[in-house]
Amino acid sequence: MNGLRLLPWSSPEGKPCYLATDDSNSRLSRKADEIEALQLAMGAQLLAHARAMLEQDKASSGELRFLAWRLAEALADALRVAESRGGRLLVHGEQGADERNQADQ
Repeated sequence: MNGLRLLPWSSPEGKPCYLATDDSNSRLSRKADEIEALQLAMGAQLLAHARAMLEQDKASSGELRFLAWRLAEALADALRVAESRGGRLLVHGEQGADERNQADQ
């Protein structure tokens, strides 16, 4: 998606939301940054909890199933953040290449 930022939330219908702006410091961009940071921090905390739980070797099948669902959600969030940030890197990289090409002329 050229120039569009994938946001860390979905529409009520579950469809991806995008932001079209040149201002990476806009209010909505900063809010998206905050939510991405929160999602990644929660994923890291969940991973630490999962490791501790698995080391104890006392978890029931229901607890493990619940843990697996939460880990799947955290992974989905992390992949969405990676996709969003990767897309922005590509756009910025393409702009940089365009500027280098113009300077070479």
